[in-house]
Amino acid sequence: MPSILQYDFMIRAFIVGIVLSIIIPLIGVIVVLKRLSMMGDALSHSSLAGVAAGLAFGFNPIIGAVVATLLASLSIEAIRKKIPEFSEMSIAIILSAGIGLAGLLSGFIKNATGFNSFLFGSIVAISNFELIFVLFTGLIVFASLILLHKELFFIAIDERGAILSGVPVKSTNFIFTVLTAITVSIAARTVGTLIVSSMMVVPVACAMQLSKSYKQTAVLSIIFAVLSTLLGLILSFYIGLKPGATIVSICVCILIIILAIKKLRS
Repeated sequence: MPSILQYDFMIRAFIVGIVLSIIIPLIGVIVVLKRLSMMGDALSHSSLAGVAAGLAFGFNPIIGAVVATLLASLSIEAIRKKIPEFSEMSIAIILSAGIGLAGLLSGFIKNATGFNSFLFGSIVAISNFELIFVLFTGLIVFASLILLHKELFFIAIDERGAILSGVPVKSTNFIFTVLTAITVSIAARTVGTLIVSSMMVVPVACAMQLSKSYKQTAVLSIIFAVLSTLLGLILSFYIGLKPGATIVSICVCILIIILAIKKLRS
């Protein structure tokens, strides 16, 4: 049986997977606390529109994904402000717009293989340039989230109270929106647009079953995400499964096991 670490592409996959497993749940905790769990779906599907535009008109699809995701994030925030009593509707609107635009633009793509690779990701096909890009952007996102964790937590729990307490809500929300857009875009390239939202929510759901504080939730979310990623990559290598789908399936299995144990104990 070949050693998994004798292949450079698997080493790159492990590094990228661990980096994403750290920053995606940190974003996910805030998204879940803001009652916007479907936001990852809306952004990842919107990123497909940017990918399709890049492939159709001959520019880097990742740049297209970043721009499309950023516009989608800002649009969600703008709609939420306009109709705060029905804020969840903003996600459905952007999700529909993203899918529709991606469908239209995909008709102009000559080679559908490249577009399909963004649907389920290609974490084992990461190039050295993409590895450096993910490490660089991952470090920026992680440092920003750590520096702003108090403001983000306050806004997520009680946005109106945060405004009255002098927290710079608008600027913090804008930075978080940009960070989320960047994270979703780089994750879409590696684990796939159809899977990134699951990576954002499921580890957080696992952690919330066991934790008693925001800090515990964040730490446990990262642990569950890293564990799922490592097991998913190992199983996909030896059994021949799709890495992104395997990672999410393991994470869902962990959640089911945790819920079953809690049920038995109660």
